[in-house]
Amino acid sequence: MDNSKRPYYGWYIVLSASVIVLLTMGMRMGIGPFMEPVMVDLELSRTDLSIIVAIGMIVYGIGMPLAGMLLKTFSTRFVMLTGLTVVCLSIVWTVNSTGSVSFLLSFGIFLSLGLAFLSNISLSPIVSKWFVRQRGKALFYLTTGGMAGIAVMTPLETWLIHLVGWQQTLLIFAGVFICIVLPSAIFIIREDVPKEADGAGAAGNKGRQEAPSDITWKDAVKTRAYWQIVLGLFACGFGMNLLGSHGVPMLMDHHYEPMVASFGVGMIGIVAIFSSLFLAQLADRFPRKNILFLVYFVRGLGFLGLVLATTNWQLFFVAITGGLVWAGSIAMSTAILSDLYGVRLLGILNGWAFFIGHQIGAALGSFLGGWGYEMFGTHLFSFGIAGLLGIIASFASITLPQHLSFSKQLELDKQRALTK
Repeated sequence: MDNSKRPYYGWYIVLSASVIVLLTMGMRMGIGPFMEPVMVDLELSRTDLSIIVAIGMIVYGIGMPLAGMLLKTFSTRFVMLTGLTVVCLSIVWTVNSTGSVSFLLSFGIFLSLGLAFLSNISLSPIVSKWFVRQRGKALFYLTTGGMAGIAVMTPLETWLIHLVGWQQTLLIFAGVFICIVLPSAIFIIREDVPKEADGAGAAGNKGRQEAPSDITWKDAVKTRAYWQIVLGLFACGFGMNLLGSHGVPMLMDHHYEPMVASFGVGMIGIVAIFSSLFLAQLADRFPRKNILFLVYFVRGLGFLGLVLATTNWQLFFVAITGGLVWAGSIAMSTAILSDLYGVRLLGILNGWAFFIGHQIGAALGSFLGGWGYEMFGTHLFSFGIAGLLGIIASFASITLPQHLSFSKQLELDKQRALTK
């Protein structure tokens, strides 16, 4: 059989990783349908549960640089199997929780840690290793899994919770995790990347300058560009988790029917699946920072539109518009980090960027969504902040450099080392 006609093996890894991210993002970002039944069963206030969700987001963020460090010591397969074990054990613990403390430990802490090990942070380095010429496209496809998670999981969770209850819904998803992650880790994920992966070389890197191979993560975090990316991820985490945790309850408070509210939020992910396939074709043809600017700017306006919508057609119009750019921030941020600092440092730099930026923002978004409503009696407080952060992040993104020069800094470091 002619091997040239076979699909490039890296695309099998992208497909497998995208399905895993679908489950992970759907479980972590689509917590909205669980809010009301958990509050009733465990007798928690919205603020109490928001605090638990916020702590979970912090732990989710801590798990990301931890996963990045484990990737350098062990393998992608080891990190995935460890995450699967923690996820399944914590779900069993969660469904047997009877109070706020056990729910905090099981759902808030250990489930978040396990999901971090199965997140895009653990899977984007292996995808980036397998792709050079089409790295932006591959990472966009990986992000599509996350968008599908929001689109599929939010209404599916709502339906399953109504049918069998929230505890049985979690157990069902534990079984799905086993059926997907276990065979993927054992049979699909491969570390033996071809020397000329996806056209690596001059032709594959036209217009992009490779980062020096001897820079360290300390060199990277000293650059302004790294913190511009972190700022953007903060806005991304704040908005995405505000929507995931409080989007459905917010719409229900605005007198939308539960299924209409769920499909309104889910529509964002549905549109994002298709729009990400289109944006993926542009990711390697245009400056990534321009795409990132557009993503954050339109998304910022979308949060304001969502909280101000009063009719079904307004809700779905805003959801469709926001969905057009919902998928791009994580893919483009990861690709830019890879371009500026190299694939070798991607795991740890991406992990810390997600923790410091995305997950701190996620924790604040999850908390302020509940606290702000109980304090001020309106969701405009938290969703207005999300909109403003998106616009600020858009201007931080457009000023990112195309490449960085580390030669002077590396020379100074060598001179200091010689004088000691």
